[in-house]
Amino acid sequence: MNLHSYSPNPGAKHRVKRLGCGESSGHGKTACKGNKGQKARSGSGTRVGFEGGQMPLHRRLPKRGFNNFDFRDKTGVVNVGDLDARFEAGALINEESLRKAGLLNGRCDRVKLLADGEVEKAYTIEVDSVSASARGKIEKAGGNIKA
Repeated sequence: MNLHSYSPNPGAKHRVKRLGCGESSGHGKTACKGNKGQKARSGSGTRVGFEGGQMPLHRRLPKRGFNNFDFRDKTGVVNVGDLDARFEAGALINEESLRKAGLLNGRCDRVKLLADGEVEKAYTIEVDSVSASARGKIEKAGGNIKA
């Protein structure tokens, strides 16, 4: 069987609806838009949340209280499975070395090590927090953690 012998399942491919191609296209002279009005014009439509001039819901509801979203601490997450491919045995792993290796990007206030994956090399790790199972994997491989 070759690549050129494959074809899509019956009914999986549809003809493109060709609008604005005249009356013989099967979509009429108005291209399925009806006669006149806002929706018949080019570039028509309204913005998201527009309710026809009525005061929109997001403005009708009261805004009260404090939201900490902009001020929250962002935690950078690294898995132990990503360490073996990027670091030598016995390497010191901290936030700076994780950024150089491409495992951390952007702003982060804390760095946490999680246990997804396997680790075979021994490392010295300096991060803000470590999950219990990640700590077990690192210590089993002969590494130590300063968290």
